[in-house]
Amino acid sequence: MKHINKIRVSGFIALVLVFSSCSDFLVEEPQTALTQEQVFRELNSIEPLIVGLYTSWRNTKKDRGGFMFTLGTDEAQQGAYQVRTDAVQAGLDRYNGFLAPSNTSLAQQWDSRWPIISAASTAISSLKKNQQDPARRNQLLAEASFIRAGLNFELTQFWGPIPVIDLERLSEFGTARQSLQIVYGSIIEDLKLAIEFLPDTQGDPRRASKTAVQALLGKVYLYAPEESGIRNYQLAKEQFLAVINSGKHSLETNYADLWDPLKPNPSESIFAFQFNNIYPDNNQIQWQMGSRAVANLQKVANGNEGQYAYFGGYDLLLPTQYCHSNVEAGGLWEAGDRRKTESIRYDFQYKGRTPVVEGWMGGDELNPHVKKFEDIRLDGTIGFWYSGKNFYYLRYSDILLCYAETLNETGATGLAVIEVNKVRARAWGGTLPSDKAWSGISQDEFRRRILDERMRELCFEGWRRMDLNRYNKLVDLVLARNQWTRENGTIQPFHRWYPIPLTEILQNEDIGPEDQNPGYINQ
Repeated sequence: MKHINKIRVSGFIALVLVFSSCSDFLVEEPQTALTQEQVFRELNSIEPLIVGLYTSWRNTKKDRGGFMFTLGTDEAQQGAYQVRTDAVQAGLDRYNGFLAPSNTSLAQQWDSRWPIISAASTAISSLKKNQQDPARRNQLLAEASFIRAGLNFELTQFWGPIPVIDLERLSEFGTARQSLQIVYGSIIEDLKLAIEFLPDTQGDPRRASKTAVQALLGKVYLYAPEESGIRNYQLAKEQFLAVINSGKHSLETNYADLWDPLKPNPSESIFAFQFNNIYPDNNQIQWQMGSRAVANLQKVANGNEGQYAYFGGYDLLLPTQYCHSNVEAGGLWEAGDRRKTESIRYDFQYKGRTPVVEGWMGGDELNPHVKKFEDIRLDGTIGFWYSGKNFYYLRYSDILLCYAETLNETGATGLAVIEVNKVRARAWGGTLPSDKAWSGISQDEFRRRILDERMRELCFEGWRRMDLNRYNKLVDLVLARNQWTRENGTIQPFHRWYPIPLTEILQNEDIGPEDQNPGYINQ
């Protein structure tokens, strides 16, 4: 990210080459600045680029990369074999010297997002000047703005102050880190524009509708750090209420149906990254989430491939003991909550075969594993590398729980409880037992309980680290519940943000060693 031209040209050209379905413009002339000029002159060329940006954003969720930010929380930790064999990645759970600016696992996540932001920014700048078909132009402008806002929101949640790539303010901002107030202000500006021009529905599930933008804007107001001056429960509540009142979404009756790959894009899905189990649109998530011992079941004595146990994998991310245990054992789950066995796998028997933890493994391969991303379509036909269920980004139950928080924070705890009980009722099959209903609790008690409720509903969907940070609970809860963090004992409050990658500091003229996040040494 040394120069905006480097981002805008090399990053942009790569994205166009890979994702544009309208490539005639690449034939006549070399891939130079003129090519870029041609692309952004015509809406027919810009539209496939925008669709490609959705795909590029989606691809940041693929394979292990999509779960780097879930490691080091109180809901998930790496498997023992992963910790033992990859010290750099292990640093994300251990919060030790490997969680440093030189950490390549984090640098890959930082690097993967900037070319998309740059291309979106170039599209936004060009579309604002484009005079063709105003309605179509405005929708494309809105979609590019939503994509840029979504990626900037992810980056600032994990790294704090970040560069704001805005071609119209390049002379002012350059590629330097900006204050939280400026960063969140730019995100809000993008989302407000997107709300103005996006349609209520989209025929293509890859593309965002108005409710997706409203949901994200509500989250921005709710999740912005207090020191940014942007957190605003009333404004967040208004956006969540707009989603609720739109009539476009509702809770699925059966929680299990949310994880059935044969029932994609239910009414509960507000925005989901679209995958399937055919390369290159598979996501390999199960490849990382399943059990290494189960993966060995594919090997049979005669050397032929076995039955393709669809829940095998390589133990990247396992539920913490707190996340997979019952309340009576000091854990999360209440008796009768159906979300437990839909979210977490406890049984590893496969067609009468029992997996074995071999001596070279980590020893926890048959401990409870993540179940949400198992793809039953693969069973007995193809390996789990081809898993490809959609990945939810914004889900209606999440918005109901967020809305409940805003009610609680604005003095309406009784109404907040009603919203939470709607989500909980589904977890007990539609009728909430009286002893499981929330009632008569204080504002502070609500705050304490809602973190557990969000884990039950949304575990492994990417929100936990953000939730812990906005409640200032990262250190306390992760230290108590994450095995590797507890063993090392070195997590500190400054770990709420990751270190700016060393490669960025070395290459970006506008970010020097003095701009590193507090607590980290540039090595």
